[in-house]
Amino acid sequence: MPTALEHETFSRYLNTPFRIALADNTLEVELNTVSDRQLSPHQERFALVFRGPIQPLLSQGIYPFEHDEMGEFPLFIVPLRQDDDSTFYEACFNRMRTSEK
Repeated sequence: MPTALEHETFSRYLNTPFRIALADNTLEVELNTVSDRQLSPHQERFALVFRGPIQPLLSQGIYPFEHDEMGEFPLFIVPLRQDDDSTFYEACFNRMRTSEK
């Protein structure tokens, strides 16, 4: 069973590799940034930024991610920016809080 996709979990794996399964190969990306967790009485928000190679450039969408410790999970990512040798992708979490969190 995959690990819950929580801010605390992603924070533990900052600067570690993740793999994205594509139709014909696997793309390795690194978790580059975990934003601060924003809490309101009923909502939780945070964002992740992954750094990957300049090519292939992935379009926004849901991709199957895999991490050695977290397991496999789908994640919706959006291309954020490119520099000379990297593409950065963002995943945003904006969800209702449960009373225990």
